Amino acid sequence: MQTVLISGGGVAGPALAYWLRRHGFEVTVVERAPGLRSGGQAVDVRGVALDVLERMGLLERAEKVRTRMRGMSVLDADGREVERSTEATYSSGRLDSEDIELLREDLVRLIHEHTRADVEYVLGDSIVALDEDDSGVRVDFAHGASRTFGLVIGADGLHSTVRRLAFGPEERFARHLGSYLSVFGADNFLGLDDWQTWLRDGDVGFGIMPVRDNTELRIAFGFRSDPLGHDPRALQRLVTDRLAALRWNGARLAEAARQAPDFYCDAMAQIHLDQWSRGRVALLGDAGYCPSPLSGQGTSLALVGGYVLADCLGRAHGDHDAAYARYERRMRPFVTVNQALATENPGGPASEASVTHAKRALSLDD
Repeated sequence: MQTVLISGGGVAGPALAYWLRRHGFEVTVVERAPGLRSGGQAVDVRGVALDVLERMGLLERAEKVRTRMRGMSVLDADGREVERSTEATYSSGRLDSEDIELLREDLVRLIHEHTRADVEYVLGDSIVALDEDDSGVRVDFAHGASRTFGLVIGADGLHSTVRRLAFGPEERFARHLGSYLSVFGADNFLGLDDWQTWLRDGDVGFGIMPVRDNTELRIAFGFRSDPLGHDPRALQRLVTDRLAALRWNGARLAEAARQAPDFYCDAMAQIHLDQWSRGRVALLGDAGYCPSPLSGQGTSLALVGGYVLADCLGRAHGDHDAAYARYERRMRPFVTVNQALATENPGGPASEASVTHAKRALSLDD
């Protein structure tokens, strides 16, 4: 039985693990965090990615934990409502769509529970070195003993360690899109009831949605900026300062960001590589082709990419070179059209027509 190590325990890695097990592979997932990551924004599962969830037997369970928004308000810098909609929200699109919006942590939990019985999960560890030869890839870990695997898949996000070790420094592949996004949770101090609030003030803005039966908020704060580095404390201070300067609820939002245990902030960036594999190592999801949250399609690319990669490996009868080549032929056009959603309308969402085309621009049965 061929062994596969997947780096990354978010959405892409465990989804790939599920399908690889179905094809008879022995799978290990290593995740840097000591447990399942909580927090994070609501994510969209659209188009062909819904078909992947259905084939996994998870669509009905995902439907049960989806967000249930009634609509949204758009405010000016002083908190006056300038627009409202009961037909769509900026985060999920049309409310009558078949697409699903749910919290990232809920999707991660669903897939983990679906795979933990027959997938080895190694939590609280990470890859520090890769050494490939004709028989496999020797992997050195930060804490655990070295092991050898037939294949290694990097599903470890925008700042992928596997990509850096196998392909080179991130700077060669990342394209900064000119802005940053911060996401954090808070108590529902605004009293929102299944209703989103959005505000734009110059080059900063935010969206706030209630979650967990309106007991909590998820706050997504964005701002224009050149690259700022990756120091999380410095980014948290910057976000707190910028929130405090807002006229509408700035002090309360800043305090929420300062106290949030799940605070996250990172650049809006895309990853572009000419090839997603090197030898026995391949990349999946954000590690190989991050479209940025501005596209709204990162989760769908992760789910679809996991299905397609596993399908290609399962059909290849041990020929990983042929499998990786087929994976790229099938996925790259889908990735290209979905990455384009992030840059189609700078400062705003892509058109509904573009999203409708992009989310179905691949057949699972090719």
